[in-house]
Parts: sequence; structure tokens; C-alpha cells
Amino acid sequence: MHRLYKKDWLQLIPSVFPPIEAQQALAVLLDVPRDSQEDNPDWQARRRLAVDWTKALKRLAAELHLAEVQLVCYPSVGSNNADLPPNGFYVNPDSPNLTKTADLDRQGVLVPFSSVFSRFNLFLAPTEYSTTAPLKIAARTYHFRAATMPGFCLAMIPALRIDYGLVNSRVMALKTRLDRADHAAVGFCVDGRENCQMIFDLRNRTAHASGGRFPERGTAGNLPSGEAYIVPYEGEAKECSATQGILPVQFENEIVYYQIDKNRARSVNGEGAMAQQEREHLRNEPAYGNMAELGFGVLSEFGIEPIGEILLDEKLGFHVAFGRSDHFGGFVGAAQFSSAKAVVHIDRIYIPAIQPRIELKSVELHYPDGKLERIMQSSDYTLGG
Repeated sequence: MHRLYKKDWLQLIPSVFPPIEAQQALAVLLDVPRDSQEDNPDWQARRRLAVDWTKALKRLAAELHLAEVQLVCYPSVGSNNADLPPNGFYVNPDSPNLTKTADLDRQGVLVPFSSVFSRFNLFLAPTEYSTTAPLKIAARTYHFRAATMPGFCLAMIPALRIDYGLVNSRVMALKTRLDRADHAAVGFCVDGRENCQMIFDLRNRTAHASGGRFPERGTAGNLPSGEAYIVPYEGEAKECSATQGILPVQFENEIVYYQIDKNRARSVNGEGAMAQQEREHLRNEPAYGNMAELGFGVLSEFGIEPIGEILLDEKLGFHVAFGRSDHFGGFVGAAQFSSAKAVVHIDRIYIPAIQPRIELKSVELHYPDGKLERIMQSSDYTLGG
């Protein structure tokens, strides 16, 4: 059940990457820990999975009309959505022992990523640290298509088997509304008694539809997929952003409250250890406080449940991201953080299984003509159809 068989690959690859090029070549991207201290069992399993996938795709290359399939490994960058290193390594999947970066020097062939991006036009990236931001940016230059799969595990396989035609229809209905709206009013309730309100400024932005398909060159995004998302206006033009309010986030059993003004977390309220940690993080990395994404996942409606991995869990319902936004069309990028390792784009997901003390009371979209539409209530969508 929790593996991809031949029939799954023959359905999945053409669905995710509808054939448009006369010559298609696919690379599987894999990050490798720099040392054993950085490694973990899930990462080890993912590396074995990437090797198995590469072998399977090589065997099926003719049936999938792939001229080439290659495993491309690179040293860990240590942070989600940080820039990739200048070079990677071509590695033979038949005899890898990829436990640390030093193995790449012995087993791989050094290659600049610029050459990799020029040679391959399709990418699968089941990595430890998310490559969504750097691959989105590189795709615009090299015109490839990429499905990023950070934290992917076998428990996510069922989400690759659902009807992505229906998923895409649901996502497009949300994107259309987000494109029209000039702001979103979001209400939260903590512990059934404390109400918090956020206003997200959606002016000067176009929403994105992530329906699990990449039919156009120059595109990259997550797989599994199933969300519409938009970067709140960050105030890069003359007018300040109107994003403001109190955003509650639950860390284990502690609630942390962020005071948001002009699309940035300006202060953190709370008396626990996580509140103190978040205050220090915000003080050291102001760009971390950027409201980078307002997201609407739909996969809960298709029976998919959370598994503790952001790649899948964010596609289940409403979420808000902090940090980097330039890969989604925003203006906060790697240069605004203190180092490559500090770059982050991290989602806070508002579904009962993940933040049980916080109820998403409502999401209302306000349109320029003065009309409003409630699209969510008590964590569920109120859209018809």
C-alpha cells in the first residue's frame, strides 16, 4: 500500500508533468547530511527511497518517454528554502552509501548546478530541507519543471493516488476568490474563550494554485499538492501594508501570540519557553517575522489525514507562513537573513489535529466592491460544489 508500483509511476509522472517537451530528462535531487550528527532515521529512509525511485524510473524510462534519469546529490544546506550550493554530484544509484557529504567526493561526479538545470527539464526533490524557494527561482531562468517533496515519507503515498482533477478544481475556486479580494479577515479563538483577529492585506498580489500538476515550463511547487496560496502585500510600494492583528500559534501545549503590524511580527507575547525563544529569533532575524503566505489547503476534504510532516499537513487546511516570500512572488528573500542557514519559510497550520487549542473561527474575503464572502467557518470550507 505504502509504495509506488509500476502502474502508479505510469500514472503519476504524466499527470504531474504533462508531456510538452520533445525530449524529457528527469533528475531526482537528494540532499546528504554533512556529518552523522546532522542525520536522522527519517532522512536515512528518504535517501533509500530516492535511490529506489531513481532505479524504478530508470527501468520505466522508455515507457515514460524519458531520455535520461539521473540521481543528483548535494551537501545539506541546513535550512528549509535556503539557496542550493553551487555544485552537486551525479551519483550512480546502484551502489550508493550516502551517509555523509564526504561520500559524495568518493562516489559522485562533481557538476555545477547550472549544468544540471540546463541538462534536465524535470525534477523530483524528496529532500530533508525544502528546495521549493531555490527551485522556483531557478525554474524561471532555466525553464524546467520541478516537484519539491521535502520531508516526504511512505505515509504520504496515499496523497499521490487521489483525483488531482477534483483537487485542482477546488484549488482554482479558491485562487479565483483570492485574486479578487483586497483583504482577508481571519478570526481565531484560543481555548474557547479568547478571540484574536487578523487582517491580511491582499492588494497588489496574485494567488497561486498548487493542484499537483506542472503543465508549464518554468514552474516548481510541492508534491503532494492541494492548496491555493497568496503572499500578503509586504509594503514594497509607496503604501504601507495593512496586514495587522494578533496571530496565535500553538507550540506543543504553549500558546505564543505575535503582534503583527505592516505585515511583520513586531513583538511576541507569552510567558513560556517558546515565547522567549520566538522573541530571540525575531530579534536576531527580523525577516523571520514577515507574513510570507496565506494558504488554503483542501486535502482534508479528500480524506487525507495529518502525518506530522509539513509537506503534506499544510495541504490539509488553512495555514500562515513566516519568513521568505520571494519564491512566491513576494519581496523577502535570502539576502534579508543573516546567513544562508538562517533563511526560513515555515508554515503554521490551523487544523484541530495540529493546533487543538486554537480554533479557526472564520475566514472572510473582502472585495473592492464592498462585498464580503465567508469561505471558512470552524475550520471547514463553506464554499459550495
